[in-house]
Amino acid sequence: MLHILVVEDNLDLRELLCSALNEHGYRAIGAENGEQALAVLSDTVIDLIVADIMMPKMNGFELTKNLRDADIFCPLLIVTAREDYDSLQKAFTLGADDYMVKPVNVNELLVRVKALLRRAKISAEKKIVVGSTVLDFDGMTVRTGDSEIFLPLKEFNLLFKLLSYPGKIFTRRQLMDEIWGMDSETDDRTINTHINRLREKFASNPDFKIVTIRGLGYKAVKNNET
Repeated sequence: MLHILVVEDNLDLRELLCSALNEHGYRAIGAENGEQALAVLSDTVIDLIVADIMMPKMNGFELTKNLRDADIFCPLLIVTAREDYDSLQKAFTLGADDYMVKPVNVNELLVRVKALLRRAKISAEKKIVVGSTVLDFDGMTVRTGDSEIFLPLKEFNLLFKLLSYPGKIFTRRQLMDEIWGMDSETDDRTINTHINRLREKFASNPDFKIVTIRGLGYKAVKNNET
């Protein structure tokens, strides 16, 4: 059973989230603040953390920094009432993996938790398998049957990101921030160029295709799905 740590000083919300997670097959553990969370982590293997930002004693930013400084890299989902861009940027810069703004839609949170856990498994194995296609992170190669293609770093990371979440739409800004970094001056033309190169290289791939969502961004779609 996967263990999820819910770090939230609001008792009602903490109990709601723990209850929902338990009902969906996870083992949820609650903590009131960052200090309690670190105490739990000292003797319990945690697979994912859901954490608020504004908490007494140790807030979510401080908790995130402490975790990453200690080389604890389990997925971290920030859930907060702070919806300003500076808070979002700080959370991701410190090492958060996802960010939700309160009030919390529990069903959305469960979807995000599932996706983060799936991506963590992919990151640990450093491989994605889509039908007969295998993406090998260490070798930056994509193998389909007897054919193997080596990709430049940015192209591989872009494809790996899209295929980590098949069917999920990524905006151009999300992809630029994730692949090129938030401080990069990368623009839409760079993203478009890399997407077009990937489409050319995998035009005949039997397992997936990259779809443009007009006005939004891109997603990878498995060929056996609509």
